Amino acid sequence: MRMIKTWGKFALAGLAAVALVACGGSDEEKISQKIDNKADVINWKMVTTWPKNFPVLGTGAETLAKNITAMSGGRLNIKVYAAGELVPPLEIFDAVSRGTAEIGHGASYYWKGKVPAAQFFTAVPFGFTAQEINAWIHQGGGLALWEEIYAPFNLIPMATGNAGVQMGGWFNKEINSLADFQGLKMRIPGLGGEVLKKVGGTSVNLPGGEIFTALQTGTIDATEFVGPYNDLAFGLHKAAKYYYYPGWHEPGSSMEAIFNKDAFEALPNDLQMIIRAAVRQANAEMLDEFTALNNEALNTLVNEHGVILKPFPDDVLSALKKASEETLEEVAAADALSTKVYNSFKDFGEKVRAWHEISERAYINGREVE
Repeated sequence: MRMIKTWGKFALAGLAAVALVACGGSDEEKISQKIDNKADVINWKMVTTWPKNFPVLGTGAETLAKNITAMSGGRLNIKVYAAGELVPPLEIFDAVSRGTAEIGHGASYYWKGKVPAAQFFTAVPFGFTAQEINAWIHQGGGLALWEEIYAPFNLIPMATGNAGVQMGGWFNKEINSLADFQGLKMRIPGLGGEVLKKVGGTSVNLPGGEIFTALQTGTIDATEFVGPYNDLAFGLHKAAKYYYYPGWHEPGSSMEAIFNKDAFEALPNDLQMIIRAAVRQANAEMLDEFTALNNEALNTLVNEHGVILKPFPDDVLSALKKASEETLEEVAAADALSTKVYNSFKDFGEKVRAWHEISERAYINGREVE
């Protein structure tokens, strides 16, 4: 009941703000009507790991900023900086931590060198789907743990979008056995990268804007990124011809917004609630957008660009799953916080999988019956 009441406050704050700016006129006119004294406007900066105007991920950050500004009646104005405009893409964690910017938009597994446990809040190989990771974060104790591991860095994390099940990646050669991963240099961050190392490959962590050139020039032999819609936008089909599925490494990739804790807590309560409401809205919208757009983009890649779409062989997936289980145990044992997060993740996973066996999986299997 407490969670319902809290979310109700977020929703009411958001609806009230939207109602105030939905009475006619341009967004600028509506906002100016709400702000009599420009000194009352709080100006924040958002830094992102995404290229400017990059579909869904980059535009999602822009939309989040616009929504917060509109819902606050212009009291909180946010300027968005794409990757490299204010800080390099993989330095936004530090930038927000020290207050260079008040918000960062990216993915938590980029910071595994600083906080190994952070990887669990983006994606776990053969782990949670989007529905499951959202449930763990918001109803299964995940968010409290996420806040705990970020607290020493003066940061507050929030789930701010999900890509759903991703693709397995782009390769310049066929993957017929586990031996084909030997010596393979692949852009694959997070826990998936650790699994690749275990089966003989080399993991390379690159921001999105650098992937195409690295693949085209042979700096890497393969890459994963998100899914058909984003991969088409990046033109990855021009640098590799084999497109594999499923995305065993990222079955439900959660994006994050990170907030400078001092700046966030200095806001009045209503603005804090508006931010939380806008973030929850953004979290849902990203998954909706990817779900709606990925199949059409996949058809374009295959039918117009001649991309060769292939499933990973079952024995390869089986071997990767075994390597994933070993990797998770090793990462979990590395430090106390990782152990704590992994235990929560594992316990919740056992419960939700049992339910999904007789709900989601049973329904999807039944839907295919003729």
